[in-house]
Amino acid sequence: MIAAPLLHTIESAGEAVLTLSETLEEAEFRRSRLLRPEVQRQLCLMADTLGAMPPEVLTALPEIDWEGWRAHRRAFEGEQPASDDAMWFAMQSLVPATLNWLRVYKQSQPELFDYR
Repeated sequence: MIAAPLLHTIESAGEAVLTLSETLEEAEFRRSRLLRPEVQRQLCLMADTLGAMPPEVLTALPEIDWEGWRAHRRAFEGEQPASDDAMWFAMQSLVPATLNWLRVYKQSQPELFDYR
């Protein structure tokens, strides 16, 4: 199924964001010249990949905040401090929630994650 590689990309990018931000304070994030662009790149990758999902996957994974990701995607590359706000919210809320739901769906609908 076409969803499997896309879902794997989302999981990998989300795990990267969580790893990059696990001990990070908000003020540190906003000041960082090295970390911010990488977090932004990973969040944009997640949002773009989520936006490329076929409609049947959106229906199969209703708990994913599809609209929230669409709205935040535009904000990730906007003007500061709004882009920082959007990225911080995504790191604290959207990414963990999305990864948690993907774990649940991987157990209940493993065929979506299967590369065969």
